[in-house]
Amino acid sequence: MSLFVIQEHHSSHLHWDFRFEYDGKLKSWAIPKEPPIEIGVKRLAIQVEDHELSWANFEGVIPEGNYGGGTVKIWDKGECEILQYQPESKIELILHGEKLKGKYILLKLGDDKKGNYLFFKTKS
Repeated sequence: MSLFVIQEHHSSHLHWDFRFEYDGKLKSWAIPKEPPIEIGVKRLAIQVEDHELSWANFEGVIPEGNYGGGTVKIWDKGECEILQYQPESKIELILHGEKLKGKYILLKLGDDKKGNYLFFKTKS
């Protein structure tokens, strides 16, 4: 099992940072709207740079003027099972969090080079 965390990030625009542990790093996506709890709700997820594992526990204020400046708090955290990891097309996970529970998919949008995905729940 790997860990996952979702951090509510109040920076220039409110968003949620979804991160999960893979290969010694936190693979990371910014989600502009609250992550989906229910089946059928899809959210844009924009891949961002990997983060160090220690970032999974961060809550606090990043000073203004710094990258990501603003308040960060943990919105959800738990373990995840990685069922499929093919970042060029699809990532399948089972999340065991307080809010996010069940099977989730990150689906790459076509030939998009910017790292845009859809993030959604498929099963409880």
